Amino acid sequence: MGAVKSYEDLIVWQKSVCLVEEIYTLTSSFPKSELFGLTSQMNRSAVSVPSNIAEGFGRRPRDEFKRYLKISLGSLYELKTQVLISNRLGFITYQQMKSLEDLFLSIDKIIHTILKKW
Repeated sequence: MGAVKSYEDLIVWQKSVCLVEEIYTLTSSFPKSELFGLTSQMNRSAVSVPSNIAEGFGRRPRDEFKRYLKISLGSLYELKTQVLISNRLGFITYQQMKSLEDLFLSIDKIIHTILKKW
C-alpha cells in the first residue's frame, strides 16, 4: 500500500464520504412516507461504500481488501440504481441525479484501478 498509512489517506475513501454527505442531503427532502423505504436504503447503501473500504483496508492479506472493495462496488451500483429510481419517482430532479454521476464514476474508476493493480 506504499505511503498510505490509513484508509483515511485513500482518495476513494474521501470521495465516498463526500458521496454519503450528498446522499443524506438529497434524501432529507424525500417524502416522510419513504423514511423507512428508499430514504433508509439509500443512506445505508451510501454509508456502506466508505465503510467497506475502511474495513477492508484494516484486514490482511490483500485479498481481503480486494474482497471488501468489491463489496463497496456492489453498494455503489446499488446506490446508483436507487438514485435512478428516486428520479423516476419524482423525488429528485434529473439535474440532481446527473450531478452525482461524476462522483459515482470517479469512485468506480478508482476502485477498479486498485483491483487491477493489486
